[in-house]
Amino acid sequence: MAKQTSKKQKGIEETLWEAANKLRGSIEPGEYKHVVLSLIFLKYASDTFERQRRRLAAEGKEQYLDRVEFYTKDNVFYLEPECRWQYIMQNAKQTDIAAKIDTALHNIEKSNSSLRGALPDNYFSRLNLEISKLASLLDEINNNIDTLANESQDIVGRVYEYFLKQFSIAEKNMKGEFYTPKCIVNLIAEMIEPYKGIIYDPCCGTGGMFVQSVKFVEAHRGDKKDIAIYGQEQIATTYKLAKMNLAIRGISADLGNKPADSFAKDQHPDLKADYIMANPPFNLKAWRGEDELIDDPRWSGYDVPPASNANYGWILHMVSKLSENGVAGFLLANGALNDADTLNIRKKLIENDLIEAIITLPRDTFYSTDISVTLWVINKNKKERQINTPQRIRNLKDRSGKILFVDLRTWGSEYEKKYIQLTEDEITKVSTTYHSWQENHAYRDVPEFCYVAGLDLVKANDYSLTPSRYIEFVDRDSGIDFDKEMRRMQVEFSELLKVEQAARKELIQAFKELGYELE
Repeated sequence: MAKQTSKKQKGIEETLWEAANKLRGSIEPGEYKHVVLSLIFLKYASDTFERQRRRLAAEGKEQYLDRVEFYTKDNVFYLEPECRWQYIMQNAKQTDIAAKIDTALHNIEKSNSSLRGALPDNYFSRLNLEISKLASLLDEINNNIDTLANESQDIVGRVYEYFLKQFSIAEKNMKGEFYTPKCIVNLIAEMIEPYKGIIYDPCCGTGGMFVQSVKFVEAHRGDKKDIAIYGQEQIATTYKLAKMNLAIRGISADLGNKPADSFAKDQHPDLKADYIMANPPFNLKAWRGEDELIDDPRWSGYDVPPASNANYGWILHMVSKLSENGVAGFLLANGALNDADTLNIRKKLIENDLIEAIITLPRDTFYSTDISVTLWVINKNKKERQINTPQRIRNLKDRSGKILFVDLRTWGSEYEKKYIQLTEDEITKVSTTYHSWQENHAYRDVPEFCYVAGLDLVKANDYSLTPSRYIEFVDRDSGIDFDKEMRRMQVEFSELLKVEQAARKELIQAFKELGYELE
């Protein structure tokens, strides 16, 4: 039965994606994601509003049906009559439907302060969409998304996430950096365990890190009220997607008053986070002017990160944001592990004993790039201490002066023919290994998988953080009789050549019989 449910949901997602693709040709691919996701949000907001309205009526509170506070108190957006899905569908075939959708989105944002800056402004009218294509898309959403059908399965969230992934794939060569694969976000959450406190993402994209953090807390019997979410996003359209994505899930977050660059305009300057989860843009160039941010307090005690690459700018920014017991899990291109231009910064981070774990991920995990990527874990307090989780008390041993290296380059399973994702079992194995080491429970170094290195060994390797420098790899070639293997291959190759020659003669003869000569 479960398999049938999964198949049905997949059909909904794919059906809507096909409907969205019909917009191709009418508008640029980079634009139509905002059309589709805005409409999905509008349907969600309307469905939840109508349900709250029915509840109030059932409780005999008809006099409060149009009081905004009776909706917002339960995290429901209040909608004026012209903002409701029923009104949109009644006018779906009208020539001014784009203007009506714009008006609905504008009024919803105006009536709900938590959505300020989140929804497109006069967007549909400016695109000049074909009425028939827009009406068709509205019909597909109306017929296929019932946001109240089974909230435990988060159908709207699933569709939204599916679309973000598909848009990221479609925009691979168009800076499709706003989506981090869910398996990677899950791995970070399982490792750093954001149960209670402040969670921060300085380049939050569409908010995927926050969504999975909340799911992690709920899956482990925690209370999402125990976490506070802060983030920042520079790209205006992505900032809007993030606010919509979080609103759909009922997640409160402070993403700053507007989209802004975390380096040039830090909107949370005094923030100290207990958890940081991030996927910064890889190898970002010209992130600051040569003479800019030279005396910035975020790199106090370190060299100024080079203007040619932001990788270590992101690292130091996040280190500056951690509380005294804070932990950060973030992604960087592999080049940051051994970059000569940032050796002094890396050396200081290692000597300050901030780096706890380095995990090399499989290639082709990301939709927007095929470069190798590493997960870094930085911990401000590697000393012995106790952590209370909803499930148990964790007694962490003193890990001072040690770094866990993990190599996952050959892990993962293929999907959609060209991408790799870590399985749930693999994520569990990695996080269990990490926590076992933290607690000293049955941890052991495993060839071709993991190794714990002391700082003296890291220093002896010129402060390189490349896992293959430390993890033992099995020599599978030393016992091979190469002379014997070459003779075997010689025989096989000779046989292949004979077969090829025979086939060639047959082909030439066949053409001769037809009256043609092959040169």
